[in-house]
Amino acid sequence: MKQILNSFTEAVKAIPDGATLMVGGFGLVGIPEQLIAALAESGVNSLTVISNNCGIDDWGLGLLLRNKQIKKIIASYVGENKEFERQVLSGEIEAQLVPQGTLAERIRAGGAGIPAFYTPAGVGTPLAEGRETRIFDGKEYILEQALTADFSLIRAARADRMGNLVFNKTARNFNPMMASAGRVTIAEVEELVEIGSLDPEMIDIPGIYVQQIIVGAQEKRIERLTTRS
Repeated sequence: MKQILNSFTEAVKAIPDGATLMVGGFGLVGIPEQLIAALAESGVNSLTVISNNCGIDDWGLGLLLRNKQIKKIIASYVGENKEFERQVLSGEIEAQLVPQGTLAERIRAGGAGIPAFYTPAGVGTPLAEGRETRIFDGKEYILEQALTADFSLIRAARADRMGNLVFNKTARNFNPMMASAGRVTIAEVEELVEIGSLDPEMIDIPGIYVQQIIVGAQEKRIERLTTRS
């Protein structure tokens, strides 16, 4: 049985200043939106955040950016967030941009206990400057180190009380690998079901990777809403 939390304030209270966080999601899809909002209200600062991007200006990780709570971010692109772009260009935040596939593999490797790996992504670009490289079968590769976090904040559609998780289609994105790479993983879920209610063949992440669960309603905002005229 996993710890079932009663409030989002309670869920984030153990996260200290200077913590390293992995935050699931792709844009606004699959983000643990209520956990992020609670972090924004908590006032915790000097965070290092590992996420695919930084959401939008007024939602998701954009809330933490607005409050200047993020010291460093490791992400694959700036995305739709103008405040992120402004802080990067002004030097207010340290940003490490990583090819998206490399970011995913660094997180997966961290969860699997693999300390580093070689990849061809970035060879011959500024990303390779000052980096260790090796030649395999006549091709050059860059050494990349795995990523882990103090806390992983993830989002799932359903969970049972053992922490087994099911994701909703593309909302799965970075969430499963981040669940395995966090020392403490907090899962924000839309529905909590009893043990035995989930089809074992449909479970995306086993409960061994999840320490805490909290149920919350999702706004599920859309980054760019396109409608027919």
